[in-house]
Amino acid sequence: MRLQLSGKATCNSHGQGSSYFLGWQEYEKNPFDQTRNPQGIIQMGLAENQLSFDLLESWLSENQDIAGFKRNGESIFRELALFQDYHGLPEFKKALVQFMEEIRGNKVSFDPNKIVLTAGATSANETLIFCLAEAGDAILIPTPYYPGFDRDLKWRTGAEIVPIHCTSSNGFKITACALQQAYQEARNRNLKVKGVLVTNPSNPLGTTMTRAELDLLMDFIIEKQIHLVSDEIYSGTVFSSPNYTSIMEVLLKYEKAEVWDRVHVVYSLSKDLGLPGFRVGAIYSNNDSIVAAATKMSSFGLVSSQTQYFLSALLSDKKFTKNYISENKKRLKKRHALLVSGLQNAGISCLKSNAGLFSWVDMRHLLSSNTFEAEIELWEKIVYDVKLNISPGLSCHCSEPGWFRVCFANMTEETLEIAIRRIKALVESASRGRDKVISSQRSSKNNSRKKSFSKWVFRLPFHDREAGER
Repeated sequence: MRLQLSGKATCNSHGQGSSYFLGWQEYEKNPFDQTRNPQGIIQMGLAENQLSFDLLESWLSENQDIAGFKRNGESIFRELALFQDYHGLPEFKKALVQFMEEIRGNKVSFDPNKIVLTAGATSANETLIFCLAEAGDAILIPTPYYPGFDRDLKWRTGAEIVPIHCTSSNGFKITACALQQAYQEARNRNLKVKGVLVTNPSNPLGTTMTRAELDLLMDFIIEKQIHLVSDEIYSGTVFSSPNYTSIMEVLLKYEKAEVWDRVHVVYSLSKDLGLPGFRVGAIYSNNDSIVAAATKMSSFGLVSSQTQYFLSALLSDKKFTKNYISENKKRLKKRHALLVSGLQNAGISCLKSNAGLFSWVDMRHLLSSNTFEAEIELWEKIVYDVKLNISPGLSCHCSEPGWFRVCFANMTEETLEIAIRRIKALVESASRGRDKVISSQRSSKNNSRKKSFSKWVFRLPFHDREAGER
């Protein structure tokens, strides 16, 4: 007898069928290696920061006692092995909030008692949705947005995502009209709106939100009496102006207001420190009920005590963190410039950005038509023929076909240069193809005109033909 699985186990709402995940699957079948597989697929769909690993490794080599779980020369292995407090190591939470403050230019402060540790930002976002929404409630998210949100926010919680449609006409900034339209769309679908979730800096745009956008969001959630979640996992990747403004900085003027308890921040060390494998995320909220509920839920995704101990020492080293933050931004800026200039030389432009590990790339001129079918056709050519895995805008719910997210910080500079050459070859091939089509069309039109002209000429009287030749 065949055992039946649950509806959750068999449903397709995980989002695994998205082109975002399909590209990863193709990469895993044929991964690029400069020596062993130079014709393989280069992974440009993964937002990882590998540019500053040498700084972390250098710190580790100078602090071997930490790696050996020693304090003042004495082993603390037993202490760490038995530690199971859901609230986390106090010294780690203190070091983490201080690092978050440093990244934000010390313009805001965080209370260690208001932070909940989670196994990465994925767990943090899902936990918050479990706390804020019932199954069938709606969360509004500006487009384009991180494809993984379809999994993280919806799959197990049962919540619905309603897009706030942003367009290239203003650099994909949030507008009051777009907010109201999304809210009304949710109401038309009989969905109760529980909040707005934004990523700042944006994934996939690589831009920071303006103060005007943040003020607009605050006005909106106050008017609608809903929550705001600000996913700020890229806050330490801002490498050029304009400067970064956290929602916590905006919230300062609302300290005595009721909205103070309805703004929540998600953070992680996956992007800023390049440690996705450590699975360290966090929820920060002024809402005591949220903190209490999220702490209970965190038992399903705890951060190991060994990880907390190691990172508390790392983040408490102020000389290291200051140098790391500064150097990381310099390297990201240089790498971003390399990608953007390389694409420009190939005839491809990017949205102007100042943060993140990726660029939002405009390939609309390479589409065979202004449709998402044409976008997927181009994406398949890039994955299978050009051998680059990038993320199509459709997977990010972009409302305009032809935009792609291209990551640049998860590979060596040499690999990026190879990727740029491949893209340039694609553009040149497309250009030759267009020229050939245009030439063929012109030739066909000219032949048609010659035939028509010839017939017209020979229908004329003889003296008219003579006059025409003169």
